[in-house]
Amino acid sequence: MAYRVLPGLLYGRSHAYGHPLTGSGSEASVNSITRQDLIHFHQTWVRPNNATLIVVGDIRMAEVKPLVESYFKGWQSAPVPKKNLDRVQPADRAIVYLVDKPGSRQSMVLGAKLAPPKSDPDDIAMETMNLILGGTFTSRLNMNIREDKHWSYGARSLIMNAKGQRLFLAYTSVQSDKTKETVQEISQELQGLLGAKPATAEELHAVQLNRVQGLSGRWETMNAVTNSIGEIVTYGLPDFYYETYGDRVRSVTLKDIATAATKVLTPQNLIWVVVGDRKKIQDPLKELGYEINYLDGDGAIVPQPFH
Repeated sequence: MAYRVLPGLLYGRSHAYGHPLTGSGSEASVNSITRQDLIHFHQTWVRPNNATLIVVGDIRMAEVKPLVESYFKGWQSAPVPKKNLDRVQPADRAIVYLVDKPGSRQSMVLGAKLAPPKSDPDDIAMETMNLILGGTFTSRLNMNIREDKHWSYGARSLIMNAKGQRLFLAYTSVQSDKTKETVQEISQELQGLLGAKPATAEELHAVQLNRVQGLSGRWETMNAVTNSIGEIVTYGLPDFYYETYGDRVRSVTLKDIATAATKVLTPQNLIWVVVGDRKKIQDPLKELGYEINYLDGDGAIVPQPFH
């Protein structure tokens, strides 16, 4: 439920990225789809000037080109609408959005904001910083909330890929009576990387090894190679992106990590989505002093309950 409502809160419903991260729309939107809608979508978007053909295998361009020219010769180009990828201004304060799930013994706690695009020059530094924060089992978030506090089975963070501003998420599911405290601990871990507890040389070395030594596994199958090429195409990355990836990961410094943290981590204006039993968690959350709004399962604002 948290992933369904989050994009609309950060991007707005009219933005290309403002749709739910799970499922395919809402019950109402799916029920309203007509055959003509499908035809219109196909005619609008499925065009050669809006597509890239990736071929991976024991084959040469001289063999592929005649096949493409033969089978796709009738496929006509046409103007393609421009999607709304406008830059979204960040919130000016932290806000909590609460989705009531009566009877739940756990709360899903998710803190999010928008980070720079995948094509940002500091992408690898941001990726590396995130590994230290919450991208591995031994990351700070997991070692704090799972291993030290024992409130959760796991806590993570991630930076999603996108051509435009992309989602940064710090998230976990915790026992209901530690919901407020989890918001505080996540905020504290973000603040730590911003200066109170900067990344160490040991942490940086560990995540660099994690990324570099795992590279060989990225291309074990033809499908994996296709996906890597697709990532380069989709996000406008240089053709040599993966050729130099290992060296660029190894060259990340602690100063780079600190810079990346300032570009991504802003605990003072995170958007929090909390899904849980409102009657158990509402009053403790109010103690945080943040504005609290109430949502239904589709992300629509609902009136504040009286009790």
